Amino acid sequence: MPNFPTAPIAAAGLIAGFAVADATGNRPLGGIVLAAGGITCAWAWNRKSGPLVAGALLATYVAAFAVSHPLAKQIGAWPSVLTVSAVTAGAAYLGSDRRPEIGRAATS
Repeated sequence: MPNFPTAPIAAAGLIAGFAVADATGNRPLGGIVLAAGGITCAWAWNRKSGPLVAGALLATYVAAFAVSHPLAKQIGAWPSVLTVSAVTAGAAYLGSDRRPEIGRAATS
């Protein structure tokens, strides 16, 4: 399976998670959407860049979710979500998407 860009998936996971929670009033449902984006990205980051980069980027994803809450009190909910999503997408691009795949032994 070829590599795919994770920056838009990381941003979409954060944005869609909030949108679902906001629109439905069901925070756990939004959390499922958020988790699906994070798991998808973590799998791709680990596959392409290895566990250290994957761990760092997943920590960034989770931290973005956490930071969005106090930031929302300062700038509003949607501006906060869009800001942390952009930062997370940038980190995903710089940390994994733009890098060449790490060398892996071919399996047959």
